Amino acid sequence: MLDLNVIKNKLVMISGYLSEIEPFLKYTNEEIKTDKSKLRNIERLFQLIVDTAIDINSHIISEMNMETPEEYRGTFIMLGKNSILPYPFAEKISGSVGLRNNLIHQYEKIDADRALNDIKNNISDYVEYIKIIKVFVDSKKSS
Repeated sequence: MLDLNVIKNKLVMISGYLSEIEPFLKYTNEEIKTDKSKLRNIERLFQLIVDTAIDINSHIISEMNMETPEEYRGTFIMLGKNSILPYPFAEKISGSVGLRNNLIHQYEKIDADRALNDIKNNISDYVEYIKIIKVFVDSKKSS
């Protein structure tokens, strides 16, 4: 059964992480790269944002008996295929999983400027994600 409180609590967590990351993103890339604590804070907060969204996606997928994706990126796509997220938005935000994976697992040498630009340019997707998932939760409350 879909646990709306779990989803709402995780949305609050994402909002908190977004509030924490915001001040760091006002710095230039050079300022961030020369202060490893700023860089590591941004990386970790970004990971927490993406991981928490994946947790929400996985809960919805599991409890609504959707096909289980083979990878984290697919959790966004699955919500798009099931009209919980607009499909073009699901495709766009799913790209953040690749950056998250590279930051965590260091699959390849990270281009810090590119990673920071991606985060700065796309972090607002998670503000939109929160809004969309809140509408979904509200629709489930009334049904």
